Amino acid sequence: MKLNLSSKIVLNQIPEEFYRPATAIERSEITRFEKVPTDIFPTIEEGAVDIANQLEADIKKREQEGRKFVMGVGSGSSLTPIFQELIRRHEAGRLSFGNVVVFNAYEYFPLNAENVNRSINQLKERFLNHVDIEAENIFTPDGTLAQDDVQEHCRQYEQHIKEQGGLDVILLGIGRMGNIATNEPGSSLTSTSRLILIDETAREEMKMSFGSQETVPPCSITMGVSTILSARRIFLTAWGEEKADIIKKTVEGKVSDTVPASFLQTHNDAHVVIDLSAAAKLTRIQHPWLVASCKWTDKLVRSALVWLCQVTGKPILKLTNKDYNENGLSELLALYGSAYNANIKIFNDLQHTITGWPGGKPDADDTYRPERARPFPKRVIVFSPHPDDDVISMGGTLRRLVQQGHDVHVAYETSGNIAVGDEEVVRFMHFINGFNQLFGNEQDEVIKSKYKEIKEFLKHKKEGDIDTQDVRTIKGLIRRGEARTACTFNQIPLDHVHFLDLPFYESGKIEKLPMGEADVDIVRKLISTVQPHQIYVAGDLADPHGTHRKCTDAVLAAIDLEKEAKAAWLKDCRVWMYRGAWAEWEIENIEMCVPISPEELRAKRNSILKHQSQMESAPFLGNDERLFWQRSEDRNRGTAKLYDDLGLACYEAMEAFVEYKF
Repeated sequence: MKLNLSSKIVLNQIPEEFYRPATAIERSEITRFEKVPTDIFPTIEEGAVDIANQLEADIKKREQEGRKFVMGVGSGSSLTPIFQELIRRHEAGRLSFGNVVVFNAYEYFPLNAENVNRSINQLKERFLNHVDIEAENIFTPDGTLAQDDVQEHCRQYEQHIKEQGGLDVILLGIGRMGNIATNEPGSSLTSTSRLILIDETAREEMKMSFGSQETVPPCSITMGVSTILSARRIFLTAWGEEKADIIKKTVEGKVSDTVPASFLQTHNDAHVVIDLSAAAKLTRIQHPWLVASCKWTDKLVRSALVWLCQVTGKPILKLTNKDYNENGLSELLALYGSAYNANIKIFNDLQHTITGWPGGKPDADDTYRPERARPFPKRVIVFSPHPDDDVISMGGTLRRLVQQGHDVHVAYETSGNIAVGDEEVVRFMHFINGFNQLFGNEQDEVIKSKYKEIKEFLKHKKEGDIDTQDVRTIKGLIRRGEARTACTFNQIPLDHVHFLDLPFYESGKIEKLPMGEADVDIVRKLISTVQPHQIYVAGDLADPHGTHRKCTDAVLAAIDLEKEAKAAWLKDCRVWMYRGAWAEWEIENIEMCVPISPEELRAKRNSILKHQSQMESAPFLGNDERLFWQRSEDRNRGTAKLYDDLGLACYEAMEAFVEYKF
């Protein structure tokens, strides 16, 4: 069973020579904008293996010399694939860590000794407990100290590093603000180990470990920038498109304390190791025509012309030969003969993505339409990772599909229970108890006892405590009720509303269980029963909680199993990916774009507002201060503006989709 098919989704096929050049000359040419040696791999696993290979060689070399190998190590999740690869080699008897000394890069502050979420505990759980490293060779900052003792402790920590011969290597992840270890923007090049305040963005990233942002300690004791740069070799890793922007700033931007990771440009043996998703904004990947001659595909030409329009501030049909020549696109003039020919080709391509009939227009010529005219009406399943993603991401299209007569099902993949605040539970429990008092003469003992039990639990609940099963069940019921209300508002029959409650989600924590066969079986049962002509899935695979990716992986795995079983219905099925909750599709990748009128946008907003628990009091709004309906409208209006700027029709808003070809 293939459980990670989403990792194989590549919207832009990058020729191998742009991420794996054959010669040093080619590498020099395509990396001319990069100021730190950067290795790009098609998958996370390949990147992890590459780093592990170098670490293994260095560890064994030091062992042969009879010397210790000193590692600085962060505890972020981006290092987990490397740890797993090193553990695998150790368990295979290939690699010993008997001569390895580890220095933890940072620790949270203040902490009590019983806190299970300490950075060193995470490091032990992910790596150290699984290899043969000696306990006396593990060093970490102490987050339980009194604040007055921290400065001296940091001085001693620096001294310990020196006594061990200095850091041979340091492994680091990178935060969205360019923080390394916990050196926040503003950290100086000369900073050493110290106490530092953790900013809000970093705290939001750390809540995966703590259960909520509020329980993340306000400070940390971190290796300083100069401490990190003292290492003989540095590896900085990043995986996934959510890190693409900061990787570009780190690798191609100016050295600045606003992006602490950019200080790696000053090191003589620093290496950035990333996957293709994290490399998406690097010039050689995003704008390859600026570094080398290209093999021009239709999608690459569209990307180049959209970029040229943005650079010149012109719509497509006003681009001239001069614009092409002055911006490195003379190859396209040779390919198409003139700017006009290229302009009209891409203009028509973009025009053909626009449709008011997302399910296909019956009895119409569908040659240039994104969707087939037949069959009509279509059976449709909209998979929603949480009980609101359907309306947030494609609420206008969903409503349009229903109104145009299609047989629409909505499948809510997870309960969404952890995203409900305790105050919502209290409010609903008050209602249930009041109902029992008013209409049941307080005869229902189950309600009375459960009311008392839950009230007592919430009264004594501390930050970071996991909810009881009963509390999680109530929170799930709240979200079910909101989802049903929104579906009814959009005229979807309740027998077409499915609550899958995939097991991987039910950890009670932000960090979920691995997605497995049980999840896939639930999804497969639904799709094999409905046998849809259209399936909509979440394509925003970089959501900060990882749930969207796992949910989409479950759907894609189920489709793959049906494909292996040669299910006949698949021959007439298309899969469309939506975004909207956390990001939007780049215009060069859009294959179907559905216009939304002002009235439809208002109806979409009302659909989102039915999910009352996810308004101001929602625990996980992320680092975007806007409410979900505001984000959604801004993104939809932004997509419409892009089309307008390119010289196409001007709409109030637009929802965009990309086809997944299985």
